[in-house]
Amino acid sequence: MTGTKTGAITIGGASGYWGDAALATPQLLAVEGLDYLVYDYLAEVTMSIMARARAADPEQGYAADFVSAAMAPNLQRIAACGVKVIANAGGVNPRACAEALRKLIADQGLDLVVGTVLGDDLLPRVQELADRSGGGAIREMFSGEPFPDPERVASANTYLGAFPIAECLRRGADIVITGRCVDSAVTLGACIHAFGWQPQDFDRLAQGSLAGHILECGTQATGGNYTDWETVADTLASAGYPLATVSADGAFEVGKPAGTGGTVTVGTVAEQMLYEIGDPQAYLLPDVCCDFSTVTLEQTAVDRVRVTGARGHGAPENYKVSLTWADGFRAGHIWTMVGRDARRKAEVFAEGVFARTRALLREQGLPDLSETSVEISGVESHFGAAAAVSDVREVDIKIAVKHASPRGVGLFLKEMTGIALAAPPGLCSFAGARAKPSPVVRLFSLLLPKAELALSVEVAGAPATFVEAQVSGPAPQAPAQLPLPPHADTVLVEVPLEQLAFGRSGDKGDKANIGVIARRPEYLPWIAAALTEARVAAFFAHFLRPGQAQPVQRFYLPGSHALNFLLHDVLAGGGIASLRTDPQGKGYAQLLLTVPVPVPAALLQAASCACKKQQGTA
Repeated sequence: MTGTKTGAITIGGASGYWGDAALATPQLLAVEGLDYLVYDYLAEVTMSIMARARAADPEQGYAADFVSAAMAPNLQRIAACGVKVIANAGGVNPRACAEALRKLIADQGLDLVVGTVLGDDLLPRVQELADRSGGGAIREMFSGEPFPDPERVASANTYLGAFPIAECLRRGADIVITGRCVDSAVTLGACIHAFGWQPQDFDRLAQGSLAGHILECGTQATGGNYTDWETVADTLASAGYPLATVSADGAFEVGKPAGTGGTVTVGTVAEQMLYEIGDPQAYLLPDVCCDFSTVTLEQTAVDRVRVTGARGHGAPENYKVSLTWADGFRAGHIWTMVGRDARRKAEVFAEGVFARTRALLREQGLPDLSETSVEISGVESHFGAAAAVSDVREVDIKIAVKHASPRGVGLFLKEMTGIALAAPPGLCSFAGARAKPSPVVRLFSLLLPKAELALSVEVAGAPATFVEAQVSGPAPQAPAQLPLPPHADTVLVEVPLEQLAFGRSGDKGDKANIGVIARRPEYLPWIAAALTEARVAAFFAHFLRPGQAQPVQRFYLPGSHALNFLLHDVLAGGGIASLRTDPQGKGYAQLLLTVPVPVPAALLQAASCACKKQQGTA
């Protein structure tokens, strides 16, 4: 029954992506008092892979390992403990996923009810959307590009919210399977059901969404990808999966199972909070527009962080829809070059590969390569103008291309191998099968009014229409003003940003964000003074698309003493549409953390003394 929970609920985040470790489920089930297990499997590229699987076999198109690896060995324990499960493992075929799960439940002689959320799949409507876009009515919401050829669209899915999940639970489902929903919805749906939250409870919905945002990437909240990785290096292999204990008012604490590795600190939670967001005052989800700028984080115990202060500002009138579509083919290979002038030798080799490939393409009447990429690891090429290494004796060189046809990419692969004996000395490579052309999958995002979608839920074979409530909320407050460094005369010293801050970066399409969280509040004015939008844009100029009016935006989060930088058109298409070594900007924070920041020497000394006193060594 909805809304009967008077205390807190404990939710375990058991999957951060399709392919996450199977050990998460038994680890979290061992936690006393666990109420929910939530699983996030989906990303834009994942949807295209699942769509191809469904096209080949109508019974496929979902995360089969959710059924075989996560559920099959653990269903008896799940049933015995009364833990409810919510997963977007349905991919593009939630009904097939649910049926496979029901068969498994029956085979094990259990009495568990499976519910499904339906209506996100818009692939049957792609031609209709294309027809409507004829006059330019529908364009890519970020780039403004025209609607792609419907024949080349692999998947088209709406990002659904949490209320249909809660409805499945209200109707008696023990396990809820969804298709494409926002990652945090699997957690928010549990909160809505447990506490009876309503569509107008914006602040609570924002807090529940933030809890889901912290859980959705698994061990990234418990020490994975952590700036201070040295503090957990010895235990990362056994890192605990995250837990959120959520109260009826939306406040929650993040933790992990006792005896597991990793760590939960203000730093790990803050990094995950800023992961893959844009404007922190307008983090748009189907159920609520979230404002994370005033969120505060408090270390309440070892491996325990309390999170409060998220605000909600109504719900958007539209759903976001993402299409994936095929735009040619790509391939590449990584070689190693050793010896004197290794970098120049690698460059000469790449130039020869492209020259020979282009000559053969012309000879066979094929168009030129549509894009090429050469990245040399070992000379700090990712740092651009800030690189501090040049003359090395060993490098790795990645050579990759795009072409309209697999034949053109195949010619490149053949010529790259064939020219190896005509390369400068020192060329070597790990032996293995030659790479093959693979499809370039691009993303097309648009907005669609909620009223245009027909959503439904099915529980125990009984379908029911679901209608989203339309509610409006208060406008967000004006952004807070960044604190300025004091103007008093003082001795400044330059230290790497990492000495002053934590950092985490991620991607959304062709955008990347870098969250920078001050280790101490008094550091933030100095960080902000050093990291202007212009300086960050200059630092990443070698990645940014030239000619942008505002390539970088900076946002301030006073609650967590943090900045968030949003970099536009910086990933050369992003995902598998990009030829970059880092097509998702995962290393961008590590680059930025090397930037020198001038701070008062006295401030560093005072912070050092305070730290020693806190540790009892002063």
